[in-house]
Amino acid sequence: MILACLVLLAGTTLGVILSNDPQDAGPAPGLRPASPDEVATVNDSGTSTDGEQSTGAQSTGEQFAVGEAQIDERSEPGEGASSDGPAVALAEQVPDPTVPQYPAPTVSEEPVVAVAEALSPSVVLVEVDAQIGFGLGSGIVWDADDGYIVTNQHVVEGVEMVTVYLSDGTRLDGEVVGGSSGHDVAVVRVDPEAAELVAATFAPASSVRVGQLAVAIGSPLGLTGTVTAGIVSAVRIQVQGGSDPNSPVPVEMIQTDAAINRGNSGGALADWQGRVIGMNTMIQTTTGGSIGLGFAVPSDTVDLIASRIIKGESLELGYLGISGQAGEGDDVGVVVAEVLPGSPAAEAGLEAGDVIISLGDEPMYDIAELSAAIKLRRPGETVELTIRRGDDLYVATAVLDALG
Repeated sequence: MILACLVLLAGTTLGVILSNDPQDAGPAPGLRPASPDEVATVNDSGTSTDGEQSTGAQSTGEQFAVGEAQIDERSEPGEGASSDGPAVALAEQVPDPTVPQYPAPTVSEEPVVAVAEALSPSVVLVEVDAQIGFGLGSGIVWDADDGYIVTNQHVVEGVEMVTVYLSDGTRLDGEVVGGSSGHDVAVVRVDPEAAELVAATFAPASSVRVGQLAVAIGSPLGLTGTVTAGIVSAVRIQVQGGSDPNSPVPVEMIQTDAAINRGNSGGALADWQGRVIGMNTMIQTTTGGSIGLGFAVPSDTVDLIASRIIKGESLELGYLGISGQAGEGDDVGVVVAEVLPGSPAAEAGLEAGDVIISLGDEPMYDIAELSAAIKLRRPGETVELTIRRGDDLYVATAVLDALG
């Protein structure tokens, strides 16, 4: 079982924008030449003419069957996310929370203290029958009006009921609504009338910057309301993500050096404004405890999957049907090594040797990054891939299938 102190291997790179709802049916699968405007856009981005990666993402060169993908949306929190959570009074004038504010404005008090006071009421202890499941974990109040709490799937794996303790000690019975092992996100529901719930505010993942303050709040080893602080160390693809070790899923994670240990799983990683930027999920370790390599599922991914769970929507993972690797030199993008017969990629007209430059509007630099992006989309969704074949650019339209 994956938990907050398992040793996992980290991959690299950043993710892509995803919508919270299924995309409308688009054009039929197939390949067409890129329009002059699309060619100009690619040339302006620099991805087709030089070897630099504008996002700073690194390439692993590893191969995966795409349709083995997942990851974060770079947009506003989707339907179901709370926007009424506590605000942190760090400056006289509160900036627009949807717009990244860097360099950060001058704060009027200790920022970690302010974050802890604002967000701690929204972070809970989740207790599971230790004979069946994980034992102890954390959770974040996601929707106070309806009693929804988000946590990690590995915390509630195999159980239908849990016990939830609020920061003031209030004990509540919680029902596991559902969860995604591919994304390691689950939803628990408590009676919203039984206690005064305080919903957290979730920040868009696009606001996250490497080097910014990161405050972790949770219940390591059952120590409720523990606060640790550090920075955002990186944003990486965890090649062995999800909560099923037998079916690893590339998952985008926010890396932090804030101390995270067993029991922090499902708790909050917050920015200096007290907004949740991620759900603490796992660590890399050589000792069994924190060595400053913690990983959190980004806020947008948590919001997206929680919304699907609550709405009873499919949690199947999208499948494209290629293998490949990061390009080298001038081949910036994902070089297709194989296209599986009968796959969505084959129907879209992709061929071995094609270089995938972008998925929609987002540049792709690495097979794990592309895999993660595809896997967060659902079967039946239509995607457009900009590819380079020789000296020509094409747009391939693919309708994703179900992985498995």
